[in-house]
Amino acid sequence: MEKTILNPKDFTTVMGSYSHGLKVSLSDSEIFFVTGQIALDKDGNAVAPDNIVEQTEFVFENIKKILQDGGASLDDVVKAVIYVTDMTKFQEISAVRNKYFTNAQPVSTLVEINKTVKEGCDVEIEVMAIKGK
Repeated sequence: MEKTILNPKDFTTVMGSYSHGLKVSLSDSEIFFVTGQIALDKDGNAVAPDNIVEQTEFVFENIKKILQDGGASLDDVVKAVIYVTDMTKFQEISAVRNKYFTNAQPVSTLVEINKTVKEGCDVEIEVMAIKGK
């Protein structure tokens, strides 16, 4: 088994001892773990505060970049967990989610939380993907 850290260059510096993503290579497949992503620009500022659609799009684009950094894509995602600070935004988030997961159709969980680690960020998404070698 081999582990590869996935921290794309143009991303926000991690706020602790973790990675944006991790690729675990097994004999016949690779498993990708993407840590919860929020809408932060490379300088650590919230992107599109109070606009859940733009934030969700930004987060999915970052997840796509992390997966691509390890040789995978959104089509390889098998599980997604979405945390949102306002459940009334479900329909808007779901519409964006469905656009990015047209082919993957992963199992998913959506949970309402009080807040994320950064003021102005109202959605956090983590995923797991599996790709055959």
